[in-house]
Amino acid sequence: MNITLPLKKDIINSLCAGDMVTLTGYIYTGRDAAHKRMCESLCNGENLPINVKDEVIYYVGPCPKKEGDVIGSCGPTTSGRMDLYAPKLIELGLSGMIGKGMRSDEVVKAMKKHGAIYFGAIGGAGALIAKHVKSMEVIAYEDLGTEAIHRLYVEDFPVTVVIDSQGNNLYELGRNKYKNCLN
Repeated sequence: MNITLPLKKDIINSLCAGDMVTLTGYIYTGRDAAHKRMCESLCNGENLPINVKDEVIYYVGPCPKKEGDVIGSCGPTTSGRMDLYAPKLIELGLSGMIGKGMRSDEVVKAMKKHGAIYFGAIGGAGALIAKHVKSMEVIAYEDLGTEAIHRLYVEDFPVTVVIDSQGNNLYELGRNKYKNCLN
């Protein structure tokens, strides 16, 4: 299934853990330094540099690009590093996150309460993933270098629904399925 962004609630509600989809449209990048700065801004009563409502944040710090490329290798980073900040952004309307690895109970609770989704991208496949990025521009926190917030236009960006808006978790489902096969 190809999803055209922004990521609206009807689409989120139709997706289940394990669904393999592609994304086309604009997404934002952000790692822990950018997330920390965004949450500090909120604590200080300031606006975020982006409106996160119905948006997707990809947990990545793109590598420097080669001549003629739009972006360098851009594989996902470990999502747990954003778990302290993610619930607040989800509360503000963040619809999707892309990364790798498990999420905390607090993040899953926020996803279920506010209707968000967590996609997994394949770690170690950053060069392949980069081929789906058609444009990139720095939006905020340029001083953070590769950890700045970038706006990417992606086409047919491959991801898997790891945790759906009901809290179903592919990592847990897969582990349980494997255990049942052993019995």
